[in-house]
Amino acid sequence: MAPGLTWANDGSDGGDLIAAASTGGVAHPTGYPFYLMIARGFQFIPIGSLAYRTNLLSAIAICSAAVLVYLLVKHEHSQMAGLAAGFAFGVAPVVWSQAVITEVYGLHAFFAALLLYLTSVLGTNLRRARLDRLMGIIFGLALGNHITTILLLPLLLFSSYSYSHDNSISSPSFILWIKNWHLDLRSLLRQLAWLVLTGILVYATLPLRALFHPPINWGNPSTLNGFGWLVSGRLYQNEFLLTLPLIGQRVQAWIALLLAQFGLVGLAVGLVGLIVFFRTSPLMRNTIWTVSVFSAFAIVYGTADSYVYLIPAFLCFAIWVGIGLDGLMKAAVRRVRVGGWALGLVFIVYLFLFAIGTKPQVDASQDTRAEQFGAVVMEQAPEHAIVFAQGDEALFTLWYFHYALHQRPDLAVVSSDLLSFEWYLDTLRTTYPDLHLPGYLPWPASVMAANPNRPTCFVQYVQISDIQCSTDK
Repeated sequence: MAPGLTWANDGSDGGDLIAAASTGGVAHPTGYPFYLMIARGFQFIPIGSLAYRTNLLSAIAICSAAVLVYLLVKHEHSQMAGLAAGFAFGVAPVVWSQAVITEVYGLHAFFAALLLYLTSVLGTNLRRARLDRLMGIIFGLALGNHITTILLLPLLLFSSYSYSHDNSISSPSFILWIKNWHLDLRSLLRQLAWLVLTGILVYATLPLRALFHPPINWGNPSTLNGFGWLVSGRLYQNEFLLTLPLIGQRVQAWIALLLAQFGLVGLAVGLVGLIVFFRTSPLMRNTIWTVSVFSAFAIVYGTADSYVYLIPAFLCFAIWVGIGLDGLMKAAVRRVRVGGWALGLVFIVYLFLFAIGTKPQVDASQDTRAEQFGAVVMEQAPEHAIVFAQGDEALFTLWYFHYALHQRPDLAVVSSDLLSFEWYLDTLRTTYPDLHLPGYLPWPASVMAANPNRPTCFVQYVQISDIQCSTDK
């Protein structure tokens, strides 16, 4: 795990999330209100740096998701199969990469696993009304962590259906099978009511945060327009414009990425679990849906890091790996009495060998680029300088050092990329009352002209640190 702030594993958002949680601010769209609350709790743990404590949230969330994967498979299959599924999920490179940095995807994976557990396993052991309430609350909290949880909404609908088998029909037709499913509308409405109530309460914290004028206040959601801009992710909606040839390329990349997560052996075992040992059950139905919708979303969302949205899909494939191994173990027992356990142990050893090869790809423990960059800027910037930061790496790192760690309060950190947004100008005016901003939509040059007595720095990070400071007034 990274010992502090890191850019490893596409984790440049870490500075924004840590600083927003620490200052009571509002993170980049879609706001992530529940994540900010949980992250703030972790920041009070008295060990390591502020960034290290926030990194811990991702580690614990991913480990907890792996335990839930184990329990999901163990419920219907063997303990060995459950262990294999949990390990296969935990050592998948993309999953592991997000467990060692500050990001929202570890908690996202935990909620996906928890919702699958509630709809596939726990529903058989709880009274319907209690399960509905629990499902709605958990779903509302999950939406407060990541808005793409809405793709799992059909799980609530699936869980509200019950199957009444007619024993007088030995082999019912497909039409009769469909007719035997009945929707419990009261159950569905209860779940939706608790979901809406919880979701409203969680997202209501965003305008409350904004009312206190924090230094990180994306969209200023204290206004209705700002709230809609933030939560809808309007800033990123143009990223969905993809051509058919590009979608074809991304489908190929998805297949290659799936192979990279589990290796050829793991991929084969997972496909065996899905195709050969397929058994109609809530778990199989829910996992197929989850893999389908998150894969489709990751393919059409045209950002460079859209692969992280596949983590719920990888979680489900790990479940199929466990199911496939269990079926193969049972087949091996028929030939050799101890063949099943031997096969299971061989696969576990395979996963650990796979993990040894994966570790160098995801290891963030030696990545000090962000910490060094921030320290150099804080040291080199002249007194009372205006520091124009360009790019997420530079800006979010300086927010972490300046706002979260309270270093160099004499500086004014200004994002060159956000000067076109009125909400950002309002935030600058509140955060730096002595900084003069020349009207609507200023440019760095006009800000410099309006503050002739302050030195300036221009900083960015593109493969190497670029820090240019001038003491001319």
